[in-house]
Amino acid sequence: MTSNITISSMIIGEKARIKGFMDTGGSYREKLLSMGLVKGTEFTLTKKAPLGDPIEIEIMGYKLSLRKKEAEIIEIEKINMEESK
Repeated sequence: MTSNITISSMIIGEKARIKGFMDTGGSYREKLLSMGLVKGTEFTLTKKAPLGDPIEIEIMGYKLSLRKKEAEIIEIEKINMEESK
């Protein structure tokens, strides 16, 4: 069984690609999609508060802050620098 990797498990400076969302209510998923968190989109973790809430990512040229609860439902795959070019 594989475990899901989420944004909340990243460290500052890491790059990742959105794979999808864990099972949540439809309206919550739509909120995340409307903020640009679309499958296949690459982003960088730029800031993380001391207790992990909130988290800031840079995605599609802008900075977006997410609550820890939001970050924990976004499934990702980490990418290295060569892949993101």
